[in-house]
Amino acid sequence: MSDLCIETKNLTKQFGQKIALNDFSLNIAKGGIHAIVGSNGAGKSTLFRLLLGMESPTSGHSKLMGGFSESLSAKERGRIGYVNEEHTLPGWMKVEAVKKLQQSFYPQWNHNIYNQVIDHFDVDPKQKVSALSRGERAGFNLSMSLAQRPTLLILDEPTLGLDVVARQSFLEALMFAETEDDMTTIYCSHQMEEVERIAEQLIIMEQGRLTNNSTPEDFCKRINYWVTDWDNKKPKDKEIPGFLSRRVIDGRQHILTVDQGDNFSGYLKEQGASDIHQLPVNLERAVNAFLTANHKKPENLPEYS
Repeated sequence: MSDLCIETKNLTKQFGQKIALNDFSLNIAKGGIHAIVGSNGAGKSTLFRLLLGMESPTSGHSKLMGGFSESLSAKERGRIGYVNEEHTLPGWMKVEAVKKLQQSFYPQWNHNIYNQVIDHFDVDPKQKVSALSRGERAGFNLSMSLAQRPTLLILDEPTLGLDVVARQSFLEALMFAETEDDMTTIYCSHQMEEVERIAEQLIIMEQGRLTNNSTPEDFCKRINYWVTDWDNKKPKDKEIPGFLSRRVIDGRQHILTVDQGDNFSGYLKEQGASDIHQLPVNLERAVNAFLTANHKKPENLPEYS
């Protein structure tokens, strides 16, 4: 039996002249929380549709829990939980009625998990869904998804539009719920503080390609942040190896590079830089610089392998 929850091999999806996924190969092991991030149009939504068998690839294939996405059985689909940013639920029904309806489809429904998660939110079971706040709907959706005891849980921008309190409740409910040990969570978000807090693996997509699959800590090690003084003979951005971004703050050059290592200081000295300092970089700044550079000129950045 495979140790992989998700496997894609040379997965490609083309819409006319547009390539949404480009020879995309990704392995995700069972268990843990894996964050997927990328700019708008990176291919995340297309990837989810292909994984769930909602569309067919132009070439290549994908598997969920060992089975091909295009031929998942009803039983296999029942092992997948899904929460999106809209938190779409039947507004005319009461909370308790929706819960009972959802429960009827899942024989492995766990009341303890449902109660444990819903307790993080102020949800009255007698309320109509339409009367719930966006944060309460998000919590209700998460409660039902976890109670069905999924093998794979996909969370697609689940905290988008939530206030600070609701986001905090959502993340705490997700992290501390007593779910199955081998449940795999795919967390898609633009909120780097959330990713940094909960994710064990960081998957970065850009223009249909996989550009990183590592721990957040290891990704930050790929990004180097340099502060230096430079005379007028400094090289152009495109001439700097692994260049991501450059800003001038108080007359000093602040440069971010990728995959250059500590010996990059030697290159800076050769180019006439002086008073060189290397500073730590947090995940949000590292990811933003990486995505911005990759979005503009993806051919200049290394593809993950």
